[in-house]
Amino acid sequence: MPEQTARGGEPTPHAPVPHVTGSATIDGDVAEIIGQPLPWDDLAGKTVLVTGAAGMIPAYAVYTLLGLNDVRDAGITVLALVRDVDKARRQFAAAADREDLLFVRGDVRHAIEIDRPVDLVIHGASPARPSLHAASPVDTIRANVTGAFGLLDLCVASPGARFVLMSSAEVYGQRVSDGSLVAEDEYGSVDILNPRASYTEGKRAAETIAVSYHAQHGVPITIARFGHIYGPGMALDDGRVQADFTADVLAGRDITLNSDGSARRTYTYLADAVSGMFAAILQGEDTAYNISDRDGFISIRELAEAFTRARPEKDLTVRFAEGVDHSRYNSVKGQGLDDTRLRSLGWAPHVGLGRGLDRTIAWHEERGEGNRS
Repeated sequence: MPEQTARGGEPTPHAPVPHVTGSATIDGDVAEIIGQPLPWDDLAGKTVLVTGAAGMIPAYAVYTLLGLNDVRDAGITVLALVRDVDKARRQFAAAADREDLLFVRGDVRHAIEIDRPVDLVIHGASPARPSLHAASPVDTIRANVTGAFGLLDLCVASPGARFVLMSSAEVYGQRVSDGSLVAEDEYGSVDILNPRASYTEGKRAAETIAVSYHAQHGVPITIARFGHIYGPGMALDDGRVQADFTADVLAGRDITLNSDGSARRTYTYLADAVSGMFAAILQGEDTAYNISDRDGFISIRELAEAFTRARPEKDLTVRFAEGVDHSRYNSVKGQGLDDTRLRSLGWAPHVGLGRGLDRTIAWHEERGEGNRS
C-alpha cells in the first residue's frame, strides 16, 4: 500500500493513492480524504454537479469524487460547471479526458441548463478574492443570490437532490471579540452600506434561500461555512495573507505585515476542510457546520512566523510596514470558528497547520514556482 510522507514528518499509511492530478501533493491529499471512515458508499452511482469547479475548494471536491471512483469503483459522474472549459481542461489536465468527468460551460449569474437529473449539487461558484468584492460587488452578490436560486430550482427538478452551499465565516459579521470561537448560531453586525458587504450579504442570502427551499420544497441542504483555507491551488496573487505569505517564502523574501498582526482567524488546510465538508454532507443532521480547525486559530503574526518555519533553511524573518491604508481590509479582529459541531460527527483534522503549510509550499515548488535555498 502506498504511503505519503510529509516533509520532516513520519510516513502515514493511507488507502491506495489515486493518480487523479499528477501532483504528488494533491493525490496524497485525496488519498487521505477518501481514507477517512465516512459512508462513501452513499455517493456510489450518483451524479454530482460541482459549480465553480476551477476554484481551489471546489476543485478538491472534484478530485475527491474522482479518487473515490479510482479506489472504490464508486461509479460517480462528476459534472464540473466552469465559465471557461478550455482553461478548466488545462487545469484538470491529468483528468480532463476521463469519462467520469464532464465539463459544463455555464455562469451561475445566469440560467444553468443541465441535460440530466442530478443527485447532489455542491455550489462553490462565487468570487472569492477580496479584490473582486471591492471591484465587482454586483457580480459578487449576483453569483451568490442568483446562483442559489437557479441551482435550488435544479434540485427541485431532480427530486431528492441534495444542495450543498459552500458558505463562509464572513456570514457571522462583526462581533465583539472576546477571544472565544464562534458557534453556528452566533451572529454579529454587517455594514450593509459598504459595497464589500456584497460577499457577506450574498452568502447570508444564499443560506436563507437554501433553508427556504428546504422548508417549501423539501430540498435536503447542507451549509458548509469555511474559515480561512489555504493549500494547493491557491493563487499567489489571491490577495489574502496566506497567499501573500506563501509567495514570500517561495521568493525567499522576509514577510512584511501591513498591520500589527494581532487579528486572529481560523486557518485550516484544504484537505482537512474538504474532508470536513464531506463529513457534514454524509453524516450531518444539522443544517450548518463550521468547516475549520480550532487548532489553527492564531494571529496573522503567528501565521507569518509559522510560514517562515516551514522553510527554515531560507532564514526568513517577519517585518512590519508603516503608513499602510487599512480601509480595504476586513476589520474583524477576531474570527475563529468553533468546530465542536463538526467534531461531533467524528471528524478531526489529519494534517494540521505545520504540515499543511509545508504541503502548500511544496505544491508550488512542484510547479517550479520556488527554489529551495
